[in-house]
Amino acid sequence: MYLEISNPMDYHVALYIRLSKEDESEGPSESVTNQKSLLNEFVQQHRLSVYDTYIDDGWSGTSFNRPAFQRMIGDIETKKVNMVITKDLSRLGRDYIMTGHYMERYFPEKRVRYISLLDGIDTGIESTANDITPFRAIMNDMYAKDISKKIKSVKHDKQQKGQFIGGKPVYGYKMHPTEKNKIVIDEAVAPIVRRIFAMALTGMSCRRIAMVLNEEGIPTPATYCGWQRRQKGPYSGLWSSERISDMLKNETYIGNMVQGKSVKISYKSQKCIKQEQSKWIVVENTHEPLVDKETFHKVRQLLNSRKYTRSRKYDFLLKGLIFCHECGYPLAVINRKTTTGEDRLFFVCRTYQRFTKAGVCTCHCIKEQVVTDAVIEKVREICQAYLHPHRLQTIAKETIQTDKKELKQEYAIHAVRNKISNLTNNLDKMYMDRLSGLLTETDFERMYQRMKIERTTLEEKLKELERLKESPISSDTLSKELVQRFLQSAYTSRELLVSLIERIELTETKQIIIKFRFPELEAIS
Repeated sequence: MYLEISNPMDYHVALYIRLSKEDESEGPSESVTNQKSLLNEFVQQHRLSVYDTYIDDGWSGTSFNRPAFQRMIGDIETKKVNMVITKDLSRLGRDYIMTGHYMERYFPEKRVRYISLLDGIDTGIESTANDITPFRAIMNDMYAKDISKKIKSVKHDKQQKGQFIGGKPVYGYKMHPTEKNKIVIDEAVAPIVRRIFAMALTGMSCRRIAMVLNEEGIPTPATYCGWQRRQKGPYSGLWSSERISDMLKNETYIGNMVQGKSVKISYKSQKCIKQEQSKWIVVENTHEPLVDKETFHKVRQLLNSRKYTRSRKYDFLLKGLIFCHECGYPLAVINRKTTTGEDRLFFVCRTYQRFTKAGVCTCHCIKEQVVTDAVIEKVREICQAYLHPHRLQTIAKETIQTDKKELKQEYAIHAVRNKISNLTNNLDKMYMDRLSGLLTETDFERMYQRMKIERTTLEEKLKELERLKESPISSDTLSKELVQRFLQSAYTSRELLVSLIERIELTETKQIIIKFRFPELEAIS
């Protein structure tokens, strides 16, 4: 430490100290007390004025989202601090990219002088120690990576042995009061878990079970554990069908330790990604079961038997565009039979559908066709102010002349034939799904009729293209046909709707609110 401060009165110093759990194993030299003593000795020797001391105890150097470090950055932004001192460069951080960012860009731009005592780094003077700073940062990063691998290896070994290494056990269990890495039954909520399995065994759906628990005011696992969410939505504090389903599938309740469902992206990120079930680590008979295996497997069979009905999806023109005005969530679509026995799609509020008895929102039930027709009529009304046939014909002529390749009849005929072939293959596949029971009779009939009509339309179009190939028409005639065809189909084009409309909201009183992407369209509507 041969650093000299020629003008100490010009500086307001931040002493930054960091200690992670990995650093504690290196001995007392890395302790907070030792770092603080070393830094205070330096500032006294050079008669520096300390603005504040910032301590992150128990924080890894691979992340810069540390409370004390961010507080120091805040003081730098408000010009309260213009010098930062650390024991060594690794105290600042072990991510060489972010360390380099602060060293080479942030501190110089903010006129902050950085000093690392043991490394001899001082950005306020020209020094050979400063030149090798990037290599020191890389070495610190490599050290962090090596430590991360060792920790990951140790955790994986414990998981393979059936030891629990998570933060909190699943709902219904708690940490053993004396033995580390072991879980025991939490008698306070164990009856609720057993009751959930009992209700499922009677054939009750996950949604219905969630409704019963919400009606009785039973706290959710998150509420019971005291987890705080940053953003609270309409579902906060309520049981959901997804939560119930996850519990009913969790083998932890039959005494098997299930871990490794998710992994961190890297040692530099806290974000986790879900693992495929084949990569989960499952060790049998590690703790006392809450539910017997026979009950568990019967419940799983019941869940699997309803899998196809729960995953049924419907195609409709306004998909992804329509939302509940009151709660803001996308509207769900359900299929119901009318009094005449015909299938009809209805919009309903997804929040109400999941939490009917909780009073979070209302039904908003309305026929899908009614809303679609109203939206198309509004779009037609607006587009008529802009779409003039003579203007469109001019555009069509220019398109024909400048883009002849796409309008070549051979290309068009080939494309239509491919579409007809794909539709035929899809119809064959649907028929096989119907025979195997994967597709219900109602769904098959609805989808079959729609695709059959589409194929008939394409076949007629193919005949017309083949006729035009034999007797070519003028660009004027073709442009008129193109314009006429566009005006007939434009208003029911999903591409046009998505281009014009940002979102559609349905109110409790069935009022339809259309929010366009362009302000001038809002004025017309």
